[in-house]
Amino acid sequence: MDILVLDDEKEIADLVEVYLLNENYIVHKFYDSESAVNFINSENVDLAILDIMVKGVDGLQILKMIRDKGFKYPVIMLTAKVMNTDKINGLTLGADDYITKPFNPLELVARVKAQLRRYTKYNDSSNSNIIFIDGLEICSDTHICKLYDKVVNLTPIEFDILLYLANKRGIPVSSEELFLNVWKDKYFDSNNTVMVHIRRIREKLNDDGREHKFIKTVWGVGYKIE
Repeated sequence: MDILVLDDEKEIADLVEVYLLNENYIVHKFYDSESAVNFINSENVDLAILDIMVKGVDGLQILKMIRDKGFKYPVIMLTAKVMNTDKINGLTLGADDYITKPFNPLELVARVKAQLRRYTKYNDSSNSNIIFIDGLEICSDTHICKLYDKVVNLTPIEFDILLYLANKRGIPVSSEELFLNVWKDKYFDSNNTVMVHIRRIREKLNDDGREHKFIKTVWGVGYKIE
């Protein structure tokens, strides 16, 4: 697989290149937009990682050019900016994913793999029951959960909780709803079973710090995966 990397911060581009090479990808690295655009116009690319704030023609302009030319390969936007308008603009123009600096290189690699799987197997029905969330991969058919391509050892109940929240992505789910749909039993206000299981899942996902990445607590409501 040929991956284009554009970032005018040499250290960032070099770091991304090292991690992608370790996964046996072919990396075409550029520090300036002109060279990257010339390559896009003349060579085959399977995925592009574009820095929005690159000098010259910025990443969003290059993204628009890629889509205007009819290229359908995945594009991941890489930027230090955290403005929601930038994210919305990128997704509107056809970006497939968006990651903000500073970032975990393993998470970036996981997102690259997820996007390439979607791109190369989007007509494969066996891939239709897999949910990808920021390095987390949940397959409802095999009941296998992976984090950055490493299997997470979840119990059946823990898996069902995570899958239910993932299927409701972005929607707060109460403890009562989780209990009724996972345990199939009557819920009591004094029941802390859900809370205990959520804590165990977070520990297994290395998500038990103060700022939870995957399972967020919605105070007074319940839990959600964003």
